[in-house]
Amino acid sequence: MLYPSALLRWFQRKRYQYEVTFSLYMLTSTEKFIFNSVLFLLLSLLIIAASLYLPEHMTIIANRMFYYFSGNEETLAANAQKGGQHAGMSPNAPLGGGLAGNGRGYMEP
Repeated sequence: MLYPSALLRWFQRKRYQYEVTFSLYMLTSTEKFIFNSVLFLLLSLLIIAASLYLPEHMTIIANRMFYYFSGNEETLAANAQKGGQHAGMSPNAPLGGGLAGNGRGYMEP
């Protein structure tokens, strides 16, 4: 008698766990196909969105955190000129999206 390899048994066990977890074992093959297609579509959209927008968002958050800890505007301006500036802001725009001067949390001399 031939037994499936250990890897094949592992995949069969994972497929079984997937079907039992989401109750797919009681659906018809067409319903399974629709469910799996929608799940694949949603997961692929999530992965694409995360890979496109998460790195830039993390850079912006890191720059803001550095500014909050150090309070040094010049390093933020240097990072923005190097290409760390996100789209939609002109190079001459004040840092903070228009909150220059008043509202920055410091007093002008």
